[in-house]
Amino acid sequence: MNEQGKVDKTRRNLIVATSLVGGAAGVGAAVPFVASMWPSERAKAAGAPVSEDIGNLAPGELRVVEWRGKPVWVMKRTPEMLEAIKRADPKVSDPQSKVTSQQPDWARNEFRSLTPDLMVLVGVCTHLGCSPKVKSADDKAEMGADWGGGFYCPCHGSKFDLAGRVFKGSPAPINLEVPKFTLAGTTLTIGVDKESKGA
Repeated sequence: MNEQGKVDKTRRNLIVATSLVGGAAGVGAAVPFVASMWPSERAKAAGAPVSEDIGNLAPGELRVVEWRGKPVWVMKRTPEMLEAIKRADPKVSDPQSKVTSQQPDWARNEFRSLTPDLMVLVGVCTHLGCSPKVKSADDKAEMGADWGGGFYCPCHGSKFDLAGRVFKGSPAPINLEVPKFTLAGTTLTIGVDKESKGA
């Protein structure tokens, strides 16, 4: 105010204008920073469901599909493999798949799958994240006389059967993960199931 109590409008307008310009500059600087925190199209695609035609998958063949940057094993199990899973029941730590975080509810069954012959597992050891190797039933000399086939983690020696169930005494604390998936005809879609719709 001046001596007679009148407001100096020029000074007030300058302060308001400066404040507005400073605020706009702050917002302008924040927009790229906030935008950089949003997932990229590549990141969104990496988390999206993936589909694979398994119509020509031969019995006993293991196919590897990448989903969310991880290998997912897909196998059409033979009747002999299914029998080996049954025989492994007393030797595995969680034969009934009670650790619910490792598979969808519909896979809490003997074979941990929608259908007994279809195996779908995330190929990452639940101990320290190494990738186990396939060991067939013929590898008895290395794996033991009662080995019926499955997976062996070379990093620390964890063993898993053909349903991804961990053997007792292995460093891995829980079974291999079964991802959500659907099967429509011969099209396997990993990352979605009828309950989750992709969640």
